Amino acid sequence: MLLPGKEPVCASKKRSGGGKRLIALLLVLAILLGGCVWYLETYYHADLPAIAAFSEGAGAEENRMEDGSLTFGRGDESFGLIFYPGGKVEHTAYVPLMRELAGRGVFCVLCEMPFRLAVLDPKAADGIPETFPEVRHWYLGGHSLGGVMAADYLDDHPEVFEGLILLAAYTEADLSDSDLRVLSLYGSEDRVLNRDRYEEAGDNLPKDTREIVIPGGCHAYFGMYGAQRGDGIPTISAAEQIRFTAETIRNWLAETEEGGGALAQGD
Repeated sequence: MLLPGKEPVCASKKRSGGGKRLIALLLVLAILLGGCVWYLETYYHADLPAIAAFSEGAGAEENRMEDGSLTFGRGDESFGLIFYPGGKVEHTAYVPLMRELAGRGVFCVLCEMPFRLAVLDPKAADGIPETFPEVRHWYLGGHSLGGVMAADYLDDHPEVFEGLILLAAYTEADLSDSDLRVLSLYGSEDRVLNRDRYEEAGDNLPKDTREIVIPGGCHAYFGMYGAQRGDGIPTISAAEQIRFTAETIRNWLAETEEGGGALAQGD
């Protein structure tokens, strides 16, 4: 018989055990949440002093769109490029490349991604071509993970774009039978790009894809965000790689029938 106010010892133990399990579960969830926050907030920041020094005197018109994306140029150029930044890289790190391209007559839209991951917003290019109807030839491009996601988006919207520009990236989507023009660039000292996967994914690209290896270039130097973990040691500067990339893209675009006159320097 139980005295008033007393409860069985076994029931007390059960409550105690259940409380411990709940605390343990909450602790695990807190650790997972903390790890997720740490991962998302640990990223490569744009090197603002380097960007300022590199871009001194840049004259291309720049504007910010409502979604945070940045535009470079007037919006009435013949050629336009929508660019997806690399994974965990602040999008403004690619401002120098966009300015270089705009200075060569290519209208550029640099997309800002949620938590700096294009995989969280692969449809970032939605509506951009329609917003700038005077641009006649649209291309989509990206760096590293941004390039992979750009290719995936392009696979679903081939009627909007004429081609793809991959910077140290590859495509998981099969574009081999498409009429898309594709340009692929990577640095000779790149140690971040998975070369085996890059070679395998080559079968997903059209046969006339143009591949260019940048002598002395590395993975990180398509932008200005410092050295990237695991990358090789470049023998050229970020400024040199960016200028080489911009000039290569410009010349490649100019090979189209209407491109030659439309991409004069400073157009």
